[in-house]
Amino acid sequence: MEQKEIAIFGPSKRFLSGVSYYTIRLSNALSEFFKVKAVLFRRMLPKRLFPGWKRVGEELTKLEFNGNVKVYEILDWYNPISWLKAYRIARKCDAVIFEWWTSSVAHMYLAIALLNRKGIPIILEFHEVVDPLENAILPIRLYSRVMGKLIRSFASHYVAHSEADRDAISKIYKIPKEKISVIPHGLYDHYERVENAKAILGIKENFVILFFGLIRPYKGLRYLIDAFEALPEEIAENSRLLIVGEVWEDRESLRLAMSSRRREKITIVNRYVPDSEVSLYFSASDVLVLPYTRASQSGVAHIGMHFGIPIIATEVGGLRESLSEYSGSIFVDANAGSIAEALGRVYSERRKFEAPERLKWKNIAEEWIKVIEDRIAEKNKA
Repeated sequence: MEQKEIAIFGPSKRFLSGVSYYTIRLSNALSEFFKVKAVLFRRMLPKRLFPGWKRVGEELTKLEFNGNVKVYEILDWYNPISWLKAYRIARKCDAVIFEWWTSSVAHMYLAIALLNRKGIPIILEFHEVVDPLENAILPIRLYSRVMGKLIRSFASHYVAHSEADRDAISKIYKIPKEKISVIPHGLYDHYERVENAKAILGIKENFVILFFGLIRPYKGLRYLIDAFEALPEEIAENSRLLIVGEVWEDRESLRLAMSSRRREKITIVNRYVPDSEVSLYFSASDVLVLPYTRASQSGVAHIGMHFGIPIIATEVGGLRESLSEYSGSIFVDANAGSIAEALGRVYSERRKFEAPERLKWKNIAEEWIKVIEDRIAEKNKA
């Protein structure tokens, strides 16, 4: 039987983010079972409107699509001809997956959906239920709601990464739960472990606490800084707090770190780091802390699980669910005292853990196969 063909729409490495990595990993995993076309955004929005615009186009990862995936980096934010070209690629497919994480791509998805006269099944995968930055700016919030509603009306099915997200999507967007499948986020296991990472980074302390990722208010970095200050002296003397990530809206947390009474024990790397450094920082770390006040999922957690380090996470959104099968997880409240207590526990008993088998990409692909084939069967019956 001839392989079915699918198209996956997502960001290219030019605007590198966790969703870029995800698009590559999902495309590669599904290419073992389908003919896969990756249709990517060359320009998602005017460059200067992107908070990390200075790094756009930099070569920050060596992760690539495998040879089975046909890659088309063609979609331009302001070029309708590119939208038509993208549809011409998708119209020959049996199903289409739209990665959804920002409304800046909404008009392009809508154009392709409107052109879809053949009724090819469109599966909308949510990486964010509601983007906090977009939700905070009235004109963008209104645009996101209107465009999002239009695009969702064209989708045959939806995918969330947790039951918590499924519930939120159903409630906020009035989508019946039976039309939303839950498929977990796969591991980011393409990073290599680095021997003697502490020595390479010049870290003399034996206990390294890592905060990693874009620094935004909902990430709760301020609670981790306060927790670090609250550690008993005998632990703090032997500890280093690594804050690694590009500051977007949360300059207040950066100011708190810079003015901390334990400033000499804090290392701040305020930039989007390439993969080689991701491996270095995670290899050097003894614990990862995710002190978020809200979250749909965390790609950072899926790096931490790959490295087998303990993960201290708040019980918000889909975090508990995504980390529930990982025996190295410790769940806390979003406050300094709870985080400090958990850090003390990890300090006393340090060990490595195994990543959950279910989160390996082969298993993720098998869950996707059922969703895709069910949608194709529904279309053929109609």
